[in-house]
Amino acid sequence: CGINPDSNRRLRTVNFFTSHEALLLPFEESMTRIDSTTGEYHDTSAHFVWIGDRTRQLEGGHVEFCRGIKNPIGLKCGPSLKTTELIRLCNILNPENEKGKITLITRFGYDNVEKFLPKLIRSIKKEGLNVVWSCDPMHGNTIKSANGFKTRPFNNVVKEVKNVFAVHQAEGSFAGGLHIEMTGQNVTECTGGAQKISDQDLSHRYHTHCDPRLNASQALELAFLISDEIKKNSQNSKNIAQAAS
Repeated sequence: CGINPDSNRRLRTVNFFTSHEALLLPFEESMTRIDSTTGEYHDTSAHFVWIGDRTRQLEGGHVEFCRGIKNPIGLKCGPSLKTTELIRLCNILNPENEKGKITLITRFGYDNVEKFLPKLIRSIKKEGLNVVWSCDPMHGNTIKSANGFKTRPFNNVVKEVKNVFAVHQAEGSFAGGLHIEMTGQNVTECTGGAQKISDQDLSHRYHTHCDPRLNASQALELAFLISDEIKKNSQNSKNIAQAAS
């Protein structure tokens, strides 16, 4: 059909965006610049930075730094986050209630989603706050294997994603993104998946220097499962709309 890298520049380039936790404040501060045309501060270390679940104290330095930059900001939301605290954080970080500014990244563990997520969604809707909801199904499902490796069971990762989609559907909200740790390498760091990685397999290619990551096969498997969830939720919404009419 005549579409190839020579005839279409988009096939030769990519829009590349970076993101990381704004954890090391001296580094983030050193990378912050003033836009000479607007006078606004931008953290040039990444397009998007987030505040971790352990560093989101209302009076803490991480919140103070992030409220002063123009970058879009992510906020990790774990089981210890109270609804009143969430509302205050959103108002501090986004006082103008700007759309697209705040992404709430929930990380509860698959068996805690139904307990904690609904009340956060309801409080945000009640206050009329503009946020994007994202799901981190990795951190809340971290365990220690029988042979001593830090790992994450793939089945539990999938369960958290499905539970998050189900809660958003029930609350009339939308899951707008997924926050995962993965690699294109064929590592053995998370158990389960189509490859049926066991605790005994973890030592074969456990290469991470920090947290266990999904390998390429597991990441693709998760992507297809998410696609199925989106299709299912879309069909459910259509059925509800048809029934209402």
